[in-house]
Amino acid sequence: MTQTAILYPVFVQVALTFFLQVWMRIERVGAYKRGDVQFSDVSLRQQKWPARAMQISNAFHNQLETPILFYAVVAFLMITSQVNIVFVILAWLFVAARLYHAYIHTGPNKQPHRSYAYLAGSAVLLVMWVLFAIRIIFFSATGA
Repeated sequence: MTQTAILYPVFVQVALTFFLQVWMRIERVGAYKRGDVQFSDVSLRQQKWPARAMQISNAFHNQLETPILFYAVVAFLMITSQVNIVFVILAWLFVAARLYHAYIHTGPNKQPHRSYAYLAGSAVLLVMWVLFAIRIIFFSATGA
């Protein structure tokens, strides 16, 4: 397995983020065109977007929160040449959880399903970080 195998789930996560960003923009432009919102309604922190535009916006912003820790651990794994099949599988599991979370968030938006998807992704991410830390702390000093 090559070190770059872990980049495939990263590409999917990045594509999801850009997809939601474009969708958010489409929803917001549509809200302006329909007259649902005026420019004066959307000052900093005082946004009055219609519910659907806010739903998509929140889903987009969620892709900028915990995924930052995913990008960091992937970068550190690659820098330290620690990528292996376990980390690649965990990366795909994380991205699958994020895809499901985005689907729930932009679709039915029902709890507890959204919470379960979020927690699953966070748990996988935590496992990635713990395994990475263990490998660095306990095995890199011995040259293993």
